[in-house]
Amino acid sequence: MPLAVYLLGLAIFAQGTSELMLAGILPEISSDLGVSIPAAGLLISAFAVGMLVGAPILAVVTLRWSRRAAMLAFLAVFALTHVAGAITSSYGVLLATRVAGAFVYAGFWAVASVTAIELAGPQARARAMSVLAGGLTVATIVGLPAGTLLGQHFGWRSAFWAVAGLSVVAMGSIVATIPSGRSSDVPELRQEVRNLRNPQLWLAYSTTALSTGAILVIFSYLAPLLTSTTGLSAGWIPLILALYGVGALIGITISGRVADRHPFRTLLVSLAGVIAAAVVLAVGTHTPWLAVPAVIAIGTFGFAANPAVNSRVFTVAGAAPTLAAAFNISAFNVGITVGPWLGGLALDAGADYPTVGWLGAALALLAAGTIPLAIRATHQTSPPGGRVRVGGGAL
Repeated sequence: MPLAVYLLGLAIFAQGTSELMLAGILPEISSDLGVSIPAAGLLISAFAVGMLVGAPILAVVTLRWSRRAAMLAFLAVFALTHVAGAITSSYGVLLATRVAGAFVYAGFWAVASVTAIELAGPQARARAMSVLAGGLTVATIVGLPAGTLLGQHFGWRSAFWAVAGLSVVAMGSIVATIPSGRSSDVPELRQEVRNLRNPQLWLAYSTTALSTGAILVIFSYLAPLLTSTTGLSAGWIPLILALYGVGALIGITISGRVADRHPFRTLLVSLAGVIAAAVVLAVGTHTPWLAVPAVIAIGTFGFAANPAVNSRVFTVAGAAPTLAAAFNISAFNVGITVGPWLGGLALDAGADYPTVGWLGAALALLAAGTIPLAIRATHQTSPPGGRVRVGGGAL
């Protein structure tokens, strides 16, 4: 795997830390800004909304840009939004900076995904995406608990300053490793748009959105769930979030090595694991020795789906991957938006925190229901009498 792919993962780590860290500092933001926990949770959804619209828009706007120039521009804006967020005392302004930062983060993901796939080659799509998404996983292990510790001891604003600094470091790594010229294979907008008519792409997007929502409806409320229901002290939260991230890294690493050969099997196993872990969390929330392993398992199995859904989109997209990848980023963020929103609705209606476990299990079950449909669609488009092959390997 080229070094540049790992350094793109570093850039995702910098931005992913911001995406994730609010889950650990919601109580601090809520107290400082004088808003409720569900209102603070909307900052997570706002970030997802920015990514939802940012990926396809910026993919089109920068289609003929140098990929390095596009990624550097996105990172510069991302850093500035975090400086603005760190100095504001207004919930509304903070909400706006979350949307703006996520908008360019989505553009970065779309361009970085295509760049990583091109650098790695078609037979290592899932592995390249596991490295790229591994940056987000490392953000879960290191960035999220570090941001939580910063928020608890130095105020939540310090975490925003740290993300701005990490973004500048990531810019330097891109300058050092990504060529400045445009790719020899310049995307053609008409072909990219025409490719989006493929029903298999939209089925893949459904799997992406539902599987992501299953994780985020639980993840977004982990800190208050573990402190107010499980009964753990706030000091345990960074450690549990770090263990969640370790599980996620294990899941995404194993999946990245097998998903190119067996994408559908990988998805089914990962979603079954999420369903089982979410049910255990819902039933055993009041028992730490059940709740904590269930949280770790959700991270392990939830992130294991990531390389498989990404590889599936690039396989179906064929020679027109840019907009297809951008819409998959949007699909991830449909799940990131809907998950916390559903959880917030349930909590505002008077439900207790174990409800988010049941919601996660239900969304994962819906995601698993899309897999037989995708397998059937793949069979229908495969050559007569031939084995169905996806991402370089047999089903």
